[in-house]
Amino acid sequence: MMAARSLAKQVGVQPACAALGVSRATYYRGLQPSLAVRCERTPPLKLRPEESKAVLELLHSPRFVDSSPRQMWATLLDDDRRYLCSVRTMYRLLAAHGEVKERRNQLRHPKYEKPELLATGPNEIWSWDITKLKGPENGFWYYLYLILDVFSRCVVGWLVANREEAVLAKELIAASLKKQGIDQDQLTLHADRGSSMKSKSVARLLSNLGVSQSHSRPYTSNDNPYSESQFKTLKYHPSYPERFGSLQDAGAFIGGFIRWYNTEHRHGHLALLTPADVHYGRGSAILERRSVTLLEAYGNHPRRFKGRVPKTGTLPQEVWINPPKPEEEPFRSLPETPGPEQLLGREEEPRALPGSSGLCR
Repeated sequence: MMAARSLAKQVGVQPACAALGVSRATYYRGLQPSLAVRCERTPPLKLRPEESKAVLELLHSPRFVDSSPRQMWATLLDDDRRYLCSVRTMYRLLAAHGEVKERRNQLRHPKYEKPELLATGPNEIWSWDITKLKGPENGFWYYLYLILDVFSRCVVGWLVANREEAVLAKELIAASLKKQGIDQDQLTLHADRGSSMKSKSVARLLSNLGVSQSHSRPYTSNDNPYSESQFKTLKYHPSYPERFGSLQDAGAFIGGFIRWYNTEHRHGHLALLTPADVHYGRGSAILERRSVTLLEAYGNHPRRFKGRVPKTGTLPQEVWINPPKPEEEPFRSLPETPGPEQLLGREEEPRALPGSSGLCR
């Protein structure tokens, strides 16, 4: 406004407001004298300072130090026939001095860190979980233990049992590690916070074998997405039965499904390769053969591809569990507003008209 007033004295109000982008109504409103600020009045029902001090002293007294304001209010009315203030006023006085809080010992939930895991190849991060399979009767379940490689999505170990027990999980993990030939400090095993996943026997086994252990946050399914997605693929498959008649029946079906999933299922996030091809390093050769076939088809009929060379896709270079958020860009300050002296000494730039070769400013 100071710049607008200074410029208006030289070029007039309308040009000055137009040059600075200020509304003329705002300009004229700023010339009017400001209204006097109303004096704040003390509410007539507010306690006087000496009354507030007396209430606080009574709240801190040995007689009422362990009582709530409601109990103190009722006790004073019944025993002393006294009324100092309302219960809400007592709470307001305590809140002003930071004395309103929970006085009982309550459980403090720890703050769980979000797991951030990166896999750049097979056998770097495994994810495992347990899901229920419906048995022959209501309330009867079988339990599927399944270990999945995060990078290749290949199932590296599974087990069907009639109970959930840490001993079975320990045996499955040990057999899977031995089958894949995992070395010390090579693998991270990720799971949720189930009883079997947090058991001491499993933790002791992983520590002895040099396998790092990672867990999801409580009630956060997104921290273990690959196992959850695998179970959905299983239970939404057209051949998945409504119930399993026996433990052997469930084991036979899961075995056939795992063979199909690892060796025949074309995974959408793996350039339509099977998990076994990616896990055992056959993916690059298969993509090269696909590329040769597509180039031959393009050479024979380029118009069918609309002149674009077909691509086979690429293998993932990295797979994350909870990738870190990108850092925010630093704030960029706006350019300084030119003063009236710069505006007066600057010639107006020519504007480009629609349809001309320049851009409209």
